[in-house]
Amino acid sequence: QVQLVESGGGSVQAGGSLRLACSASGYASISAYLGWFRQAAGKGREGVAAISLPYGRTYYTDSVKGRFTISRDNTKDTLYLQMNSLQPNDSGMYYCGAGGSSYYGWAAGGRYLYWGRGTQVTVSS
Repeated sequence: QVQLVESGGGSVQAGGSLRLACSASGYASISAYLGWFRQAAGKGREGVAAISLPYGRTYYTDSVKGRFTISRDNTKDTLYLQMNSLQPNDSGMYYCGAGGSSYYGWAAGGRYLYWGRGTQVTVSS
């Protein structure tokens, strides 16, 4: 059974940092990616970053390159998203997802099979 549980969200001022964590289990044999997606109020869910399985190649959406870092601790079955230099438009609910397809690419959220419940990130100016 796949279980994804996010933590680490919160409220910060612009320029601040947060580290999100996703406790993930049961995904390895059925997923091409572990990824972070976000959804701002009134907008659709967008891919933020992902890591491919099993080789660990990382992917980022353009707006977070150089500011966010995705990583995975295999010993703890945990996915992380280190977010630095946060901006107000980074605000939203952040979700951890498992699944995807290399054919459609890491950011095709509709191809992910499993999702956590999300953790809220609010960045004030």
